[in-house]
Amino acid sequence: MMNLKDAARTLFYKEKPQSSNHQLYTKWGEELNPEQVLTEYPRPQLRRENYTILNGYWDYSITEKPIKPEQFDGKILVPFSPESALSGVKRQLKPGEYLWYERKLTMNGIYPGMRCILHFGAVDQGCIIWLNDYEVAEHLGGYLPFEVDITKDIREGENTLTLMVTDESDSSYHSRGKQKLRRGGMWYTAQSGIWQTVWYEWVPERYITSIKITPDVVKSEVTIQIYQNKRYPDDLQYMTYSELHGMEDSRKELYQVLLIEDGKMKELVGSYQPNITIPIENCRYWSPGDPFLYDLVITAGDDQVESYFAMRSFEVKKDEKGIRRIFLNQKPYFQNGLLDQGYWPDGLYTAPSDEAMIFDILEAKRLGFNMLRKHIKVEPLRWYYHCDRLGMIVWQDMVNGGGEYNQLLVGYLPTFLPCILLRLKDNHYKLFARENPEGRREWSMECRETVELLYNSPCIACWVAFNEAWGQFDSKEAYKLIRELDATRLIDHASGWYDQHIGDFESIHNYFHPLKVKVKKRAVVFSEFGGYACYIPGHSFSLGVFGYRIFFQPKDLNEAFQKLYREEIKKLWEKGLSAAVYTQLSDVEDEVNGLITYDRKICKVEPLSWLEESIEKEDE
Repeated sequence: MMNLKDAARTLFYKEKPQSSNHQLYTKWGEELNPEQVLTEYPRPQLRRENYTILNGYWDYSITEKPIKPEQFDGKILVPFSPESALSGVKRQLKPGEYLWYERKLTMNGIYPGMRCILHFGAVDQGCIIWLNDYEVAEHLGGYLPFEVDITKDIREGENTLTLMVTDESDSSYHSRGKQKLRRGGMWYTAQSGIWQTVWYEWVPERYITSIKITPDVVKSEVTIQIYQNKRYPDDLQYMTYSELHGMEDSRKELYQVLLIEDGKMKELVGSYQPNITIPIENCRYWSPGDPFLYDLVITAGDDQVESYFAMRSFEVKKDEKGIRRIFLNQKPYFQNGLLDQGYWPDGLYTAPSDEAMIFDILEAKRLGFNMLRKHIKVEPLRWYYHCDRLGMIVWQDMVNGGGEYNQLLVGYLPTFLPCILLRLKDNHYKLFARENPEGRREWSMECRETVELLYNSPCIACWVAFNEAWGQFDSKEAYKLIRELDATRLIDHASGWYDQHIGDFESIHNYFHPLKVKVKKRAVVFSEFGGYACYIPGHSFSLGVFGYRIFFQPKDLNEAFQKLYREEIKKLWEKGLSAAVYTQLSDVEDEVNGLITYDRKICKVEPLSWLEESIEKEDE
């Protein structure tokens, strides 16, 4: 293991000159067809047939003033950020600058009695949207989807869609993840603008805006709550089915849910209330070994959407030896995870294709892992869909924000002298770079929206509120907020340090000290550990080498990696370790501590076959 001198050198790492960076491409980036960019329907749990993807080439410009340019600088390939290679731009948007997008939107027809909804998967950080030079919306927040009703502004024939984007990155309190304008070490290239799919769809006048699906494995039932853009009159909400059925068609409203199992209709349930509970006889549990999904067709008036769900449960309780462990479907289940940053060398935040996202998930499974901790980023909804259907448990981090972090407080002291600050309360806003009340309010709002957005994803087992004190504040209140929104999942309120002694876990980060477990009142997890690094010439981003233990050959890395699990993690699991998150799935820029290279072309290790066999046995 590294000595303290080497560890300090790693933590004090300074970024390398940009000229030393080597542009890498994944095979999906190399094969990318600009006319067919991420064409899949972006919202797998609320699917409709009538939609149009707007990815592809748009006009773009970067200006110093918030005035639309008379001429654009060139073309940008949406949804790749201008900083990425796949965008065709490779230019950093700086604070105080304005990124403009524009494209033509041709409508071959306008549908009477229908509404046109324009969707943005994510735009980093703030944007204003115009349609035909009329402002239709503005949005702040770089990680969550939003939509705009453009029905009254759209016209038949040619329309012009324009966006103006600003991005303060790490120079403000807004949520930013691991982006940094001066990248280096464990901080990565800042990206901006549109980075998820843009699309529109036609929906009925009264349409389904969202659904909430809650499975209950104890009762063997699932509850579906249906939300619409308009409420029906209160008298309709309380009529009996027979009364509703006898009404004139103009006032009739019947909610219907069709349950499909293995492609066959299992049950059709109708109701005059938008909350429907369906019993699931002989239900089939979801697990990484058997990721079974039930399909749904939901009808509300003239609107119909397709969705899916799974029967599964996550909880912490005592095993037969009295040790608190994580249970999956009422049985102890060791969650063997990888830290997953979600960065791509050619697309930055944006995977080049659906196949690229699938590769990461399947590669993690092939190596013997059943969980990914999605680190300080919210992915497109299709990523969670693939985890659902392929059988990959997810721990979902909230995205951090706040001011400039005190590296002594969030890095050095907790790493080398972990006992000193165990009792530090996180209501010291100045120490935790959370002095701005608007920033705290914004984080809480985005935390709520993240839980609501991903609530239906069966794969998500745990919400991680804060990581290593990056913008941490009032985590007891954050825990209460998340628990009120979701009573079905686990919560890691403070991953790493500055534990406020709440939540489901004692959540440990350990890169430099001997690994050990002491059974306590909460389940014990290693939410980060490992970080073994191996630089692969020709497949690494820069000359910088960031990691927590350096190896010069993949065979040496593999030997140490296998030994770590065979001789340490296995024993700690038996003593009470409930989950372990190894750092990390792939290299990211200067970090070469991935099990696969940044370009996803070389795997540095062999599968953890013994652990995979143990997990499969538990799955039965």
